[in-house]
Amino acid sequence: MTPAEADKLLSDNFAPWVLELGLTVEELDDRRAVLRLPWSARLAREGGGMSGQALMAAADTATVIAVSAARGGFVPMTTVQQSTSFQRAVTDADVLVEAVLGKLGRRMAFADITMTAEGSTEFAARASTVYALLG
Repeated sequence: MTPAEADKLLSDNFAPWVLELGLTVEELDDRRAVLRLPWSARLAREGGGMSGQALMAAADTATVIAVSAARGGFVPMTTVQQSTSFQRAVTDADVLVEAVLGKLGRRMAFADITMTAEGSTEFAARASTVYALLG
């Protein structure tokens, strides 16, 4: 799967409010996806930091893209668990969201996600996800 195919997967399979985040696929391979969450004042909370809800949605979406790339295309799936730790605020910067599959089975997928403000080497947030693969 190419980044362009993954971007199409986004537009074909995600809710309109997720699409409004403006996520784009930057990099992709058979165990990993990197998405860009563009900075927007609309996604900022009081104080100017990117909202946790936007970061969590981006992490969740990156997992779907990583699983789809590993499986060779989109299959129905659902989030079973997501745990997110926020480490520092992101202000006025895009966020690179990297999802790496730790295990991909027939019915379950596990991923670790890091979220880093563009230009920084320190994580803004980390997440882990578990997905049930339905198809």
